[in-house]
Amino acid sequence: MKKIGVLFGMENTFPGALVERINSMNLDGITAEFVQTGGVWLDKPPAYSVIVDRISHDIPFYRAFLKHAVLNGTVVINNPFWWSADDKFFNYSLAAKLGVAVPPTVVLPHKHYPEGTTERSMRNLEYPLNWDGIFEYVGFPSFLKPVDGGGWRDVHHVHNPDEFFHAYDQSRDLCMTLQRAVKFNEYFRCYVVGQEKVHIMPYDPRRPHHERYLRNPPEYDKKLLKRVEKDALALCQALGYDLNTVEFAVEDGIPYAIDFMNPAPDADLHSVGQENFDWIVEKVADLAVKKAKSAPKVSELRWSAFLNDDAKPAKATAKKKSKPKKKAVEVSHA
Repeated sequence: MKKIGVLFGMENTFPGALVERINSMNLDGITAEFVQTGGVWLDKPPAYSVIVDRISHDIPFYRAFLKHAVLNGTVVINNPFWWSADDKFFNYSLAAKLGVAVPPTVVLPHKHYPEGTTERSMRNLEYPLNWDGIFEYVGFPSFLKPVDGGGWRDVHHVHNPDEFFHAYDQSRDLCMTLQRAVKFNEYFRCYVVGQEKVHIMPYDPRRPHHERYLRNPPEYDKKLLKRVEKDALALCQALGYDLNTVEFAVEDGIPYAIDFMNPAPDADLHSVGQENFDWIVEKVADLAVKKAKSAPKVSELRWSAFLNDDAKPAKATAKKKSKPKKKAVEVSHA
């Protein structure tokens, strides 16, 4: 019997619906359940063929458990090795290499020394920083946000240097990025599943959380939606994410990728709405079953091709691969 486990935290609607969906398929030799684990023994492989991870970014114990599981043949959605190494500034750099539009962005040193360090730890840091040059490159208004964060925590919308420094002074020992704000007319949040299925959801981050997914969106230019689809796939294929959301803010017809480090994306029924919820439950269930049926093997854990001069050939390869898959790619516009 192959078991698919769902590892989750405080969320209520998605984990249960996913388990129910998989079990309702009545597949011979495949069952789904909530993950159960205690102390993880070094020489004891996990009992799961596939684990859908919704919480390890918040719980280091779970991340260690999942890495051990991958090394012992479990398929984890998403790969915990890549997720552990990821950060938003690297994502933006990778997007630029892939030809995906991103706003001007700068990563900044910590305002306060990280715990256990002093000014002697920062002797390679330029002082004073060239703030005028940074502000000229990024521009205002802009967003100051953590290089590794989510849920709009510690995010500040700043309109001038005074507002920036006031926000920066509150950033504690977080590593922050400053990114030019996109004056968007359209905004999309896209579910991407299995690096081939895209569900484009009109979204407005300026609204209250429960109203951000637009229920009656206007008609959008088909060329714009096609580019959003293409860029979302390119990013997730390069990052190796089997489950992600990619957010685009559209200014003057150009979709700028501004947030695509969401390997445990919001899938709560009450925030995304019934139609989007049904789509994500069905597609993640199908993906988990597909991986459970595949022959077990240890995943490729290296990503060096995206960290050096091989990035350009990787871009060309990704384009070549995407062409024959066009017919297989599913895109839905909520």
